[in-house]
Amino acid sequence: MQRVKNIFLMWVVVSLLFTSCSKDEPIVPIPEPKPPVTVLKDGLNYSSETPDADKELTITFKAGKSSALYSYTGDVYIYTGVIVDGSWMYVPATWEQNLPQCKMTKVEANVWSIKLSPSIRQWYGSGEAAVLKLGIVIRSADGAKKGINEDSFVTVTDSKYQAFAPAAIKQAALPSGVEAGINIIDNTTVTLVLYDKDKNGVYKDFAHVVGDFNGWKLSNDAKSQMFRDNTSGCWWITLTGLDATKEYAFQYYLGTKSGEITRLADAYCRKILDPDNDKYIPAATYSDAKEYPKGAVGIASVFKIQQDVYTWKVKDYQVKDKDNLVIYELLLRDFSATGDINGAKQKLDYLKSLGVNAIELMPIQEFDGNDSWGYNPCFFFAMDKAYGTDKMYKEFIDACHEKGIAVILDVVYNHATGSHPFAKLYWDSKSNKTAANNPWFNVDAPHPYSVFHDFNHESSMVRAFVKRNLKFLLEEYNLDGFRFDLTKGFTQKSSTESTASAYDATRIAILKDYNAAIKAVSDKAIVIMEHFCDDREDKELAADGIKVWRNKNEAYCQSGMSRPEKSDFSGLYTGTNSMTFGAYVGYMESHDEERVTYKILTYGNGDLKTNQINRLKSLSTNAAFFFTVPGPKMIWQFGEMAYDVSIDENGRTGKKPLHWEYETQNKALVDTYKKLIALRNDYPSLFTVNAQLTWKVGVSDWDNGRTLTLKSIDGKEVRVVGNFTTNPLNYTNPTGVWYNYLGDGSPVKAGESITIPAHEFRLYTSFTKDN
Repeated sequence: MQRVKNIFLMWVVVSLLFTSCSKDEPIVPIPEPKPPVTVLKDGLNYSSETPDADKELTITFKAGKSSALYSYTGDVYIYTGVIVDGSWMYVPATWEQNLPQCKMTKVEANVWSIKLSPSIRQWYGSGEAAVLKLGIVIRSADGAKKGINEDSFVTVTDSKYQAFAPAAIKQAALPSGVEAGINIIDNTTVTLVLYDKDKNGVYKDFAHVVGDFNGWKLSNDAKSQMFRDNTSGCWWITLTGLDATKEYAFQYYLGTKSGEITRLADAYCRKILDPDNDKYIPAATYSDAKEYPKGAVGIASVFKIQQDVYTWKVKDYQVKDKDNLVIYELLLRDFSATGDINGAKQKLDYLKSLGVNAIELMPIQEFDGNDSWGYNPCFFFAMDKAYGTDKMYKEFIDACHEKGIAVILDVVYNHATGSHPFAKLYWDSKSNKTAANNPWFNVDAPHPYSVFHDFNHESSMVRAFVKRNLKFLLEEYNLDGFRFDLTKGFTQKSSTESTASAYDATRIAILKDYNAAIKAVSDKAIVIMEHFCDDREDKELAADGIKVWRNKNEAYCQSGMSRPEKSDFSGLYTGTNSMTFGAYVGYMESHDEERVTYKILTYGNGDLKTNQINRLKSLSTNAAFFFTVPGPKMIWQFGEMAYDVSIDENGRTGKKPLHWEYETQNKALVDTYKKLIALRNDYPSLFTVNAQLTWKVGVSDWDNGRTLTLKSIDGKEVRVVGNFTTNPLNYTNPTGVWYNYLGDGSPVKAGESITIPAHEFRLYTSFTKDN
């Protein structure tokens, strides 16, 4: 029976098949297969395998489990740009901006997409630029999370525009009378000169300029392509038909046939445009802002044929006595509410009343960013816009001179940042260092103190650059001198921390060479060096007229805390070790040292941590054994006000809070500073090379009171006795006629036994204040 059923079923199937093949019956179409479902891979996905610049492109991102955006529920944005010559161009929004154009649409959990429409080119607004590669970062709204840690790139086809193709090198002799940098020829003509020859004599395969003068368009014509002169090792171009009153921004465009492209600003320019930092400088601080050009990439340089001329009120200021300086070290950022040069200018009357006769400005040449101590220089011929305009700097210096205050500039020639054009010209991108073939820089510093990129001061090119800069600063800004940062590093001799200070004759020769270059411009200029090397080096520098920093921070911190260990002051005086008189610029504090008041507050002996009156007394006694020592002295800003914020507050180099109210709150200390400095200014014979200093300021002199006697050749005498302990001290007044100089000026009873309270001092003079 089962067999019959099977035969019947087979007959039915065959019949149906036969019937369906009959030409009289309609053919039933076979349904088309559905398109395969696109499976998104983790990471970036593109709607086209070969994106075209003139077509739209959808970018989809899927966050895998390892992505920082996995399970993220907030808004997601794309940070993107067209990659041109290795740089991100036509970026619609900065990292901090959340523009609607860059907001991605959430498709589902962990998946977001964005459509670049109507075409890639139009979405970026890249104009006639060739669009060959896109750079992409997917980020959270606050920028804290990235979908992929590394930057991503996608290749694009562009059939409409081609990348710039440099022409063959054109050789031509460098015009006479020009030098590296910007050369003003006449009211309509400028010649730009760029040195390019590495240690091996190799130079780039092409060099062009782009700027306001040619619409920022690269070309192989006379407005863009530079000539090559192998004899001088320079590229050069002469631009004509310029407007003498207009500022022109420009960059150099160099590269090799292998595809290396570098855009540079001019190392000798007096103004730069920084797209990342200029926008944050208030107009009140810098009023000469120029709009950043659309065609530029990174820092651009600026020139103007007719420079603004500043008419100096004080044309020939002279420092009266370089060996009796009272220097005020000043960081513009932290000195006033506005943190700029004009803010400091408004405080000059205060500094004049304090009695200082010199200001040492911490570095003001263009440095990376806007918020810095300034020891990260990138352009040495331009003053940093974060503090003011070129005119404002000159007005400040002029105002100082009007008040009898010299201006000393802290200069940093040990190193430069990677933003410096010399560093960028020969750069090792893999190690993020200056390349081995760089003729200006070492790959690594031979000494252990360097930061950023170390100049090779044995290079004649480096020496020429530094000398040119020193000459420019002296002549352009009427400066009275320089403080050189980290001169210990001006050497090619390999060293460690234990050997870096050892005697180095080549280092001394280099520093003397720079000193000679300064004296050739101004034989009255003050030259100070932060050296801290072998005593023989200091003495050789001093014999050449150079002063050196003398750090006594530890000793004065110890005495201020009423702790005798390591509190010996004797090294402050040149007479201690037969040093040339006036060669030591002594200080209790500098920008680089912990604040004495903070140390007292934190580690003070007895009641110094809690008793403000006694703290001020202790600081006053420190000052009495500081300013009465002959030779230049330096105050770190607000030291006279008992500034008590640690150097490490907000990070060592971070911005510190203002406390100008301390001028009133701690008036007793401010007044003591004023009186002690006045003693130096009013009676200079006490502070000359002929004056005699005898003092007992060692650890062994602690318990019985420290004493100081100062005699001038004209018969004047000063005596100081100080009690740095936490207990009262008995003292017998000297014989003879003496006056209480810091008190009411009344006579002191000779031979009388007195008690000097803890932390206090007495200062007697053999003359009254009127004599």
